[in-house]
Amino acid sequence: MQNQWPESVLAKAAKIRLIALDVDGIMSDGKLYFSASGDELKAFNILDGLGLKQLMAAGITVAVITGRKSPLTEKRMADLGIPHLMQGREDKKEALLELVRSMDISPEAIAYMGDDLPDLPALTFAGLGITVPNGYWLVRQHADYCTHTPGGSGAVREACDLLLSAQGKLDAALAPYLEHDQEPGA
Repeated sequence: MQNQWPESVLAKAAKIRLIALDVDGIMSDGKLYFSASGDELKAFNILDGLGLKQLMAAGITVAVITGRKSPLTEKRMADLGIPHLMQGREDKKEALLELVRSMDISPEAIAYMGDDLPDLPALTFAGLGITVPNGYWLVRQHADYCTHTPGGSGAVREACDLLLSAQGKLDAALAPYLEHDQEPGA
């Protein structure tokens, strides 16, 4: 999997210190589910959660910027320990600029992952714009990288692996899970 990324994408990914993500269509499948009583339901992929934890453990800051407000999103981000959650933000580039100012970070050190038109200004502002194959065609056209995995199905994990690989940190992130492969006393 490590060799699937173009050199130009790996070069940009090597500089990333912050990744900002949309929710619907990226961390979820983009569909809105409602119960008979009107309660909103949302599914998050567990693969994405571990990838985000690995990023944060490797020193990459994670932020979530979403146009909708959802207690489900708030709970999931709290469970993951995501330090920056910005909900109800229709102007995602402005939200991203607020993060940039508060963190004193350059655009080249930012990755943004989104799938629809409200994400496009933030995606093109960031040093690395990432989208998903089920994203809107214009966003795919302007992104630096389109994951192989659809949004809500592990696309965020793929982006996390990309960043970790480009920064030489993927092997260390995977090592604790491979320790059982070694012979005793080896």
